[in-house]
Formats: sequence, C-alpha cells, structure tokens
Amino acid sequence: MRKQWIFPTVFGLALAASLAVSGCHSDSANSEASAAMMPTAKVAVAATGNIEHALSLAGQFQPYQIVDVHPKVTGFMVKINVDIGDRVREGQVLAVLEVPELNAQLQGTKFSMQQAKDDLIRAQHEVKQAEAMHTALHADYQRLLDTSKVQPGLIAQQELDDAQGKDLSSEARVDAAQAAVAAAQQHVQVTQSDNQRVQAISNYTNVIAPIDGVIVWRYADTGALIQSGTNSNAQDIPIVRLAQSGLLRLRMPVPEADVQYVHVGDPIEVRVDAIHRSFTGKIVRFTRQVNFETRTMETEVDVENKDLSITPGMYANASLPLAQAQNVITIPVEALLLHDGKDTVAVVDSSNHVHMRSVEVGLRGSKLAEIKSGLQAGDRVIVGGQEKYAEGEQVAPIQVAEPTSDVARESGGVIDMTAEQNADGGTSK
Repeated sequence: MRKQWIFPTVFGLALAASLAVSGCHSDSANSEASAAMMPTAKVAVAATGNIEHALSLAGQFQPYQIVDVHPKVTGFMVKINVDIGDRVREGQVLAVLEVPELNAQLQGTKFSMQQAKDDLIRAQHEVKQAEAMHTALHADYQRLLDTSKVQPGLIAQQELDDAQGKDLSSEARVDAAQAAVAAAQQHVQVTQSDNQRVQAISNYTNVIAPIDGVIVWRYADTGALIQSGTNSNAQDIPIVRLAQSGLLRLRMPVPEADVQYVHVGDPIEVRVDAIHRSFTGKIVRFTRQVNFETRTMETEVDVENKDLSITPGMYANASLPLAQAQNVITIPVEALLLHDGKDTVAVVDSSNHVHMRSVEVGLRGSKLAEIKSGLQAGDRVIVGGQEKYAEGEQVAPIQVAEPTSDVARESGGVIDMTAEQNADGGTSK
C-alpha cells in the first residue's frame, strides 16, 4: 500500500516542475518577441552650445598710404640715396638736386636784406637828428614867446613868427624821419621774407621722405633733369614711390545681403596662407556704399606690419561673424519637423514613449538649431523619420552623438592658394 502512494506523488511533483519550467521559457520568449517588434529610433540629446553664422571673404593687403615723391624745384639730380625695397624714415633725405641759379638768387636776397637793415639804421639816426634839432628850435621859440608875454613889444613880431616857423618845420621833419623809419622796417621785413622764400626753395633741393615707408619704385637716376611737382602736369615724373607698409589695409568686398551685419569694431579672423599666419583684427572702416557692378561694399581692417612680414598685394582669407547665439539649447536640424505650420520635435520620455512637442526655433546653423522654448537640456529628440512614429508609441532609442556647437559659413569668395599653385603648374603636398 505504501509503494502505491509514493509513485503518484513523485509523478505529480515532476509534472508540476515541468509545467513551471515551461511557463518560464514562454514568458522569456514573449518578452524577446515584444522587444523585437518594438521600432527603433535614433535620438539626440538636447545640449547647451553655440551657433554662429560666419561669412568667408577674400581680401587683399594694400599699403596704408602710397606717395609719389616729387621735388618742389626743377633741377639736376646730384645724388639719390635710396633704391627699391629700402626702408626710410620720415624726414630722411631721399635725393639731392642742384639748381645753380638758385644759389645766386639766395645770395642776392642776403645782400638786399643787409642793405635794408643799413637803410633802417640810417633812418633811425635821421630821426634822432631831427628830434634834437626840433628840441632846440622849439626851446628858442618858447623863450621868445615867454619874453614877449612878459615885456610886450620887446620882441619883434617878425622874429617871433620866424622862430615859430622853424619850430613847426623841425617838428614836420621829425614826423617825416619817423615815417622813413617805418618804411625802412617794412622794407627789412620784405627782404627777410624774400630771403626766407628763396631759402625754402633752396632747402627743397633736398628731397625729404614725407612718411615712414618702403621705396616700392624708383623713377630717376643721377644726372637726370627733374621737373618740379608744383603743378598738375601729369607728365611730371616723381623721383620715387613711397608706400607706408608698416601699417596695411586689408580690403574685403562684403556682399550686399550681409552689409547689415558690418559694424565698426566687429572682430574678424584673418588667415594669410602665403606666410602661414593667422590673427584677429577689427573692422575699422567701410565705404557705406554698395558697388553697382559687384553689389559689394568695400570693408577695411588695419593690420600692424612693423616687421614687413606681410607684403602688400598678398591675399588673405577672412571670417566675419554675422550672427551668433551663445550658451543656448541646441538640437540637430534633422530633429525639426514642420507640423501645422509649427516647428515640432518628437521627444522620447524616460519610459521610451514618443510625444510630439511644439518648439520655438531661434538661429539655425548648418547642423544645429537654437531652441528658445519647448525643450530643456537633456531631453531626447528623434533625429530623422519622425513622421513614422505615433503619439505615445514606445520605441527602442539608439542615441547618436551630435556636436553641441555649429558654425555655418557663407562664402563671399575665398582664395585657395593650393588651387592657384596647381593651376600654375605647381604641385601640392
């Protein structure tokens, strides 16, 4: 009897265990099947970053000033002290001219000035002589007049009248002598001015550099007859051409559509490929006028070049910031979907369910877009194919790495030195 009860019991326990194991395998299979049926979605995380629009421009360096140096007098070149490529300082003698007749004129003005001074001294002596004579004659007349008043009839009227006439005549001679002194003083001033004029012209035989700079061209040699540059005759050839290269102008044409973003003081990144140099400059001036043919506005940056490492005529590529958003919420542009005229994103919540959400978009870059409202940093958004997902649908998210900052570049024309070398038959490494 005991053996009969043992067998059914063992059999029942084995059956229960088999059913339990079978149930576990069934739940696992159902879970895997459900996961396999769940759609996947590429998601990106909203992050804090920067978006910037920049304009790429090609510019060219030019000297800050270019001066054609002419002499102010016509003469023969005695000596020229500079040649092309020489650095000169303001006030340095560039060349010396010879004007023989000018020396004679200068000597003549010196003689005239000395003669005028002698005439002035003589006139001053005449004034003193006339004043002394007038003093004596006036004293005689005064004594006779006083005596006639004390003793009427003692002095004849004729004698009194003669004394008075001599007194008045001497006074007139004093006035005339003083006028002669004034005229002599004026004549001295005229001769001095004439001497200074001729001396200044004589000084012009030394041709002086008006600014610091570099001699970029030389037009005359020793012995040549150089015409003065005091008139507008276009045929007058200068002695040298002087360029102020210690300070350069980087001139760039800004397209009409981007003129609104140009302001004095705006920073600009400059790259000079020819000398492998980059630096940051500032916009100093612009023409405030769009060229009718090119539809561009000339804009300039002043560049210090004390070591002359940048040669005028070199090209530069510049990057001008147009608009920027700093420390803002950014998401990939592909995450945006236009729905009912509104920008919409598909947000995946913590339980991996999809929710459509309207957002306010700010600055758009080439890869990222600024989100002003509707999202927070850390929110996950679906990137691409958002229309395939329904509201509340559960997905299997696959996170993709996206940059947090973006610079969208617009090209206003750049210079590719490598391409130019290749076009000229060179090789690029």
